[in-house]
Amino acid sequence: MDLNDDYFTLFDMERGFTLNSEALSSRYRELQRQYHPDRFAHDPDQQKQAVEWTAHLNQAYQTLASPVLRAAYLLELAGQPVSLNTSIADHDFLMSQLELREQMDEAAGAHELASLRLEVEEWIHSLSREFVIDYDEQDWTEARDTVRKLHFMANFLLDIRAAEDRLDDEDFYDED
Repeated sequence: MDLNDDYFTLFDMERGFTLNSEALSSRYRELQRQYHPDRFAHDPDQQKQAVEWTAHLNQAYQTLASPVLRAAYLLELAGQPVSLNTSIADHDFLMSQLELREQMDEAAGAHELASLRLEVEEWIHSLSREFVIDYDEQDWTEARDTVRKLHFMANFLLDIRAAEDRLDDEDFYDED
């Protein structure tokens, strides 16, 4: 393993947005076993290097496992870095997000939240497909914009899941 390898090379995967999550996880576990610092406890220098490798592996895995981070990483590799904190200029997208947010805030039960979660997951799949097209066509402006939207929707999905968890907790404690 070379710490200078890009993350796709590190995991023996083809560079691209679409990847096999199971193969990524399997390769990650294999590399973690191979480079785990405990295997080098007898040699402090090798153990120190193994700690560095493990940290690099963890960062690489987290990046490739997340569609948003993977897309941003691909843009970085293409010399087109994206700031995920830059605002989105697409007025229609922002209006849609406000409507979705209102739906979440007004959701009265688990069924409504689950329905909203499915809708947001579809948005994420659609944006992922859009990113692949933008990336393949090297339309960097659109690709960066799509990654920002993907980031926004992924964060919104986390908010929905948190709301579902709170509702589950309330239901659990109401049963007591």
